Parts: sequence; C-alpha cells; structure tokens
Amino acid sequence: MPLTPEVLTAQGEVVAWLGSLDVSFAAEEEPWFTIDGVENPRQIGSDGCGGTFVLLPSRNVLYVSSEGRAGIIAGTFEAFIQLVVARPYWLDILKFSAGGDLTEMRRAADALEATLDEEDDVNAARGSLDLPDADDPIEALYEAVATSDAIVRATDGSPFTTLFNRFSIENNRMLRNAAA
Repeated sequence: MPLTPEVLTAQGEVVAWLGSLDVSFAAEEEPWFTIDGVENPRQIGSDGCGGTFVLLPSRNVLYVSSEGRAGIIAGTFEAFIQLVVARPYWLDILKFSAGGDLTEMRRAADALEATLDEEDDVNAARGSLDLPDADDPIEALYEAVATSDAIVRATDGSPFTTLFNRFSIENNRMLRNAAA
C-alpha cells in the first residue's frame, strides 16, 4: 500500500517522531497563497518556519515558504517522507545550494549531518518507518526543485521565487568548519 497522508497520520507514534523533524500534519485553515491552475490546494502540513506542504493533483509535494519561496520538493508523498527522514535539514540544503548547484548541495548536506543537534530523534524517526531508503535524496530534491513548474503567488498576485538560495557553506562559519 502506498504511503499517503491518511495512512501516515493513523500512525501516531510515527507522526510524533516526524514532529521532532519539524513536520506537522495539521493543515492551515486558510491558504495565504494561490497556485496557478489549482483551485483548492490540499495543504497536508506545515513546518516550524511558517512554511506549508501541499499535495498537488499531480501527486507532487510542493513547499511554500513564509518568505516568498516555493517549489516542488518531491514527486510523491512517500518520496517527501523519505526526504524528511533522510535529510531533515533539507531546507538548509536548499539555502546553501549556491543558486542550485548539486555539488554545493551535497557539501551542505555533509556539513549539516555533522552538526545535527538532535541525532537521537533523527535516528529514531529514520528507523520508525517501513520505507525503503531513498537512493539519492539530495539529487531527488535537486531534480524536483530544478524542474518545478508550479507557480505560487502571494495574495497580491506577485510570484514566489525558487527554493534555491544563493548561499554556500562558505557563508556560514559553523558549516564551513564542519566541512573542513
């Protein structure tokens, strides 16, 4: 049986572990954005930064940040959960992607993995789901964001920008030191 939001939320212990990875499956009531071509976006959750996860009619998972960035992050809900479990700092990987460079994303992932504060919670969450490991979650994230064709707009109609950010780990002393 494929993993869906309904199947996952029925597993309270797993949802609690994912909550330790900053993913909540309580959707917002009113969307604060629109998606071109999507009448009623299905919000499936949020994160602690004010961002929202949306399951699109195509089954892709879209992330909409509270800072005006948006993009598809996974091809399926199951791939989204694999990403969150394998790389709970996926949003920081995008932040330190040097504008969408896969090599920089891999460097950021290695540095971020070395600086995990809540490693026990992450490992518990990683072991709690009966999912196959993602082959290459960083490349999958890169491909999803790079090929994202969803156009998300703020309430004033202005389009959101890509999730790729211009920073690299060189811009962060802690990550730069962790990579050394």
